[in-house]
Amino acid sequence: MEKDLGNYRKSYEKDELLLENVPENPMELFQKWFFKVDKFFPENESNAMTISTIGLDGFPKSRVVLLKKFTYEGFIFYSNYNSDKGKSIEKNPNVCLSFFWSGAEQQIIIKGKAEKISENLSDGYFETRPRGSQLGAHVSHQSEIVESRDALDNKLKELEKEFEGKEVPRPDFWGGYIVKPFEIEFWQGRPNRLHDRIRYSLEKDYSWTIHRLSP
Repeated sequence: MEKDLGNYRKSYEKDELLLENVPENPMELFQKWFFKVDKFFPENESNAMTISTIGLDGFPKSRVVLLKKFTYEGFIFYSNYNSDKGKSIEKNPNVCLSFFWSGAEQQIIIKGKAEKISENLSDGYFETRPRGSQLGAHVSHQSEIVESRDALDNKLKELEKEFEGKEVPRPDFWGGYIVKPFEIEFWQGRPNRLHDRIRYSLEKDYSWTIHRLSP
């Protein structure tokens, strides 16, 4: 099987990113871009992000998760702590997050360190989830081999009966992570492949240095 993609081309012309116009803190620029994408480009799932970890086998692995909160401190998402990503983070907390919003012709790449958030914060978020998602967290032993789809569906039915009329507790193997960034790069597509790239790097005094990178 062979398919030549050499003629797949697109000219990026929607916006620009100039060094003199960016804020001192990258989280403020992230918020500006995020709200713009969320409002004007509904075809993009604005909070979908790729997280890359170094697996126990030594290979990098990337997958899409959903950003659930961001603050000046970092980016919060939720997962099964016993999943491949959870085990990878436990061994090596250095991760990379990336957002690609094709509608806005923008990309953000974030290097940071992941750590578990407090149990009470995980409990608080879990309580807001739809009941089906709460039960699904109990059903799924994420990343493990499963016998069949029927096995998952049957386990869900069992749990529906078990917790009928009751609150569904958060499983102790499920909760949140915060990724605290030390480098954030903003990419804005530009014509002729001369894209704008601005990189923020965190210094020891917790200030940010800002540089323009060659495309």
